[in-house]
Amino acid sequence: MHMKFLKKAACLHPDEILYPFDEIMRKHGFDAVYSVTEIFGGRTVYVPCARTIFSRCLEEEARKEFNGKNTAFLCEKYGFTERHMRRLMGMG
Repeated sequence: MHMKFLKKAACLHPDEILYPFDEIMRKHGFDAVYSVTEIFGGRTVYVPCARTIFSRCLEEEARKEFNGKNTAFLCEKYGFTERHMRRLMGMG
């Protein structure tokens, strides 16, 4: 089916869109929902929490800020355990 017809139907009948895609459409529009279907359509997908998805970004920020004496501060700031922080910095 052509995307133009899908978009028109979805905009005319937004209450008929399946959950959670109805929420995505309300927040981000038809194109966001359609993009998700192009990537994942027909598959069973596990979506991890945002913290998991972006954990490496947080780790990289902590590495940049680490000065050898601020482990406790960085653990609190980024939500890491001290054990994780030591492994991250190559100290254990």
